[in-house]
Amino acid sequence: MSPDTPVTSSATALLCPAAILMIRLRPYRPDDGPRLLHLFRDTIRRVNIRDYPASQITAWASDEIDASAWCRRFEDRFVVVAEDSSEPPRVAGFAELEPDGHIDRVYVSADHQRQGVGRAMLQAILAEAERQGLERLFVEASLTALPFFESLGFSTIARQTVECRGERLVNVRMEWLRSETL
Repeated sequence: MSPDTPVTSSATALLCPAAILMIRLRPYRPDDGPRLLHLFRDTIRRVNIRDYPASQITAWASDEIDASAWCRRFEDRFVVVAEDSSEPPRVAGFAELEPDGHIDRVYVSADHQRQGVGRAMLQAILAEAERQGLERLFVEASLTALPFFESLGFSTIARQTVECRGERLVNVRMEWLRSETL
């Protein structure tokens, strides 16, 4: 991925021609951390709320998250950040790939859902995985993100329950093998 890869979305043009925004993908910068944490919390609270009860959303997107520790998790990972073309640019999403093929966090802002942002970020993740020679990618997808990952060729391994700040949340372990295409 070049530092400023532009991405356009035909879905945006079809749904809202007057508000077409270009999306630019770029590498993560350390000063992105606070904005990405805000996007993470806001997306869970506004998007994932349709699939999880309020108590689980409160635990998952807690205001008690240690921001420094949360941001340190970006170190030694391939992280792509999507920004829109507004002035100043707004973060539209982020996705990260660990060296072992684990896709840890993929979040698209509530204001940029269904505009091709997630697909563009996953294509950048796939390109990086290919560059690294990874044969398998895997993710623990939320119930909300399950259809998105399925549409990209990820297969379900198993549903699981995980604990988060005293709440038990269901997610789905999924994988993508190199023989499949996004």
